Amino acid sequence: MRAAYLASRLLHLVPTVIGAVSLVFVIIRLAPGDPIQFLVGQLGDAVNPALVRMLRQHYGLDMPIYYQYVKYVGNAITGNLGVSIHSNVPVLKTIASQLRPTVELALSAVLIAVVLGIPLGIVAAVRRNSAMDYVVMTGAVVGVSAPPFWVGILLIYLLGYRYPLFPMFGGGSGGLFQTWPYLVLPALAIGSRSMALLARMSRSAMLEVLRQDYIRTARAKGLSEFLVVNRHAIRNAGLPIVSVIGIDMAYLLGGAVTIEIVFSRPGIGRLMVEAIFSRDYPLVQGCIIVFCLGVILVNLLTDVVYSLVDPRLTYD
Repeated sequence: MRAAYLASRLLHLVPTVIGAVSLVFVIIRLAPGDPIQFLVGQLGDAVNPALVRMLRQHYGLDMPIYYQYVKYVGNAITGNLGVSIHSNVPVLKTIASQLRPTVELALSAVLIAVVLGIPLGIVAAVRRNSAMDYVVMTGAVVGVSAPPFWVGILLIYLLGYRYPLFPMFGGGSGGLFQTWPYLVLPALAIGSRSMALLARMSRSAMLEVLRQDYIRTARAKGLSEFLVVNRHAIRNAGLPIVSVIGIDMAYLLGGAVTIEIVFSRPGIGRLMVEAIFSRDYPLVQGCIIVFCLGVILVNLLTDVVYSLVDPRLTYD
């Protein structure tokens, strides 16, 4: 049944992907500015009608809008996202060269949020109304309220400038073992909100579970509080926590745009912002589609984890 459930979820992705590609196409076509006029202006030449006409024909912008749409959707489904107007390099190749830093940043932020947020929420629930509970919940409120870019600027000042423990800008070079110091501050900045949300959700879910009759029964049987929490409570509080992790992973992908600019990191977010300013619409479309696909895949992964945590979902 799990295979059938996964197959049904994959089938549901097809119209979602087509809808996302279509929406991106419409938004880009409604955007102000003419990429060809901008490109000709960058070349330093006067606007030559013949040159503009030739470039429009080269990039297929002289065709009817419905023909452009059908061609674009067909190419996008097969993995052809077009060619960058400015670099004349395939969009997919350009994005692939910037994909790793963004994925590393998002996964590092998720790791920080999960490793710190969930245990803090559990401790706050177990020690309800204690000093620890108040400290964790106060920190969670601050973490949810503070914008990631503001947290990033604060971390740059405190841990990069005032106490230079980590590099402030850039992404480093080499493998992960060489670049991890450049990940710490951006991952903390973008993961602070997720950590706060997970702490609050973990506390709420644990408090709900700790009120259940089977928890009282376990305590009445003489089980230690450690066994009650770890064997019975945490497992049954997992479903809402998984939900928050899944939703927040999608948020982290989008938040990477701002953080990559603040920390001058390479990545898809920074690439997309630069493409927007240069009106490189094929590259902008490609970046947005990759972000949309990332969100869709994260939601699919969340559904799969749901089915593992609660097998009853596979029969719906």
